[in-house]
Amino acid sequence: MTHHNLATPVIEEQIRALKVGDTVTLERTLCGIRDATLIHMFDHGRRTRLDLKGQAVIHTAPNVRKVDVSPANPAGYEPLCVGTTTSMRMERFTRPLMEREGVRILIGKGGMGQGTLDAFRDLGGAYLAIVGGAAALETTWIEAIEDVDMDDLNPESLWRFRIRGFGPLLVGMDAHGGSLFAQVATDVAARRAAVLAKIGATE
Repeated sequence: MTHHNLATPVIEEQIRALKVGDTVTLERTLCGIRDATLIHMFDHGRRTRLDLKGQAVIHTAPNVRKVDVSPANPAGYEPLCVGTTTSMRMERFTRPLMEREGVRILIGKGGMGQGTLDAFRDLGGAYLAIVGGAAALETTWIEAIEDVDMDDLNPESLWRFRIRGFGPLLVGMDAHGGSLFAQVATDVAARRAAVLAKIGATE
């Protein structure tokens, strides 16, 4: 296992160097995105003015506070609690998000499916897993909300965070077909089958 320090935006070669089980710490920029944002972007044809090429996006609808615009809060929002939501609901958007917008890294909870793995293999992407319930810690890694787009969807706006030392995060899915989540599912199924066989039960 290897630890990687990556400053966004990243290039394909950096992502293809990641392997399942590695850890990553991100620097510079991270974008927040969630269901409504993606539905509007890809089902309703909306375009964002934010440049997502080579970026990492985190599945979140953050708790923020509206404040006066200042050097510390250039977008007029202060981050209060930036948690992470379950990613699987957004499975169908992985490929279009990568193809159209150039996103390279997804961050969330619970992993994603085969469609995402295929997109990562074809286009060069990775999924970084974050521990559920770590929102308070995550928020300390965010220095400021730099910009926001599609704010009519708030809190499921498209956010751009300035980050420092965001991690370490675990590489849960890589561009080589590796998935810790698929591996866990296979292991659990095998153990369940062994237990059922041992007690003479059938499904």
